[in-house]
Amino acid sequence: MDVIALVGPSGTGKSHRALQVAQEHHADAIIDDGILIKDGKILAGTSAKKEQSKIMAVRRAIFVLPGHAEEVRKAVQEAKPHRILVLGTSENMVHKITKILKLPSIAQIIRIEDIASKSDLEKARFFRLKEGKHIIPVPTIELKPHFSGYLIDPLQSFFKRSSTRRRRLGEKSIVRPVFSYFGKLIIDDSVVKAIVNSEVKAKSFVSKVGAIKVSHLKRGDEDQGLTISCEVTLTYGNHIPTLIAQIQQRVRDEVEFMTGMNVREINIRVKALYVEA
Repeated sequence: MDVIALVGPSGTGKSHRALQVAQEHHADAIIDDGILIKDGKILAGTSAKKEQSKIMAVRRAIFVLPGHAEEVRKAVQEAKPHRILVLGTSENMVHKITKILKLPSIAQIIRIEDIASKSDLEKARFFRLKEGKHIIPVPTIELKPHFSGYLIDPLQSFFKRSSTRRRRLGEKSIVRPVFSYFGKLIIDDSVVKAIVNSEVKAKSFVSKVGAIKVSHLKRGDEDQGLTISCEVTLTYGNHIPTLIAQIQQRVRDEVEFMTGMNVREINIRVKALYVEA
């Protein structure tokens, strides 16, 4: 196993170009912002973009938080990558990461300004500084379970619906971290309830929407996803299990699309049946 590095200031598009650089240099694993990525999957680590402040994000990115380095070292030993691409904001940072993770010395350092034009660098800075967008080089379908509570969408269609939920080769994702240049992004439970209410009411076979409850699955301070419960009154004369399945799928798709949150459970309780006169 050997190691190469991609170096450049924060917000210059390193993560955007990571997959291309890895492919060109035959690297089958990437270490970026605290996570180990291989074959489009997050194998280990916790992304720095999940931290509550920039200071903690930096500490996470260089693997100095308790247990973080040990987890990634173990995953590297199990995955046995041929070559690892390490991303960092400076040569000092990538050398520090390789030392902490006990990886071989860096064989080659690639600088972002050598592979990206001046206009590309300026565009990357604009999206980071003005729009708060951060890129992670993994597919959205892989990223969502790790980033519940963050606004996430595929890079190819940031403000559009994805036509497929299958993993695409080379797909990247955009996240808006809790910490950003704008401040914090908080989506209140009342917003989720409003989405659920709107989507359930839109079904012609739903006569009435009752109580809606939203709860969060927690692991320590980390939000692992949502559990949504809803009471409905259905119109008499239809196959109830089929109708409930339609509601569940619709609610899951819309809540995840609009908020980026991972929906773990959707519980629908049929409280009554409406019989037309």
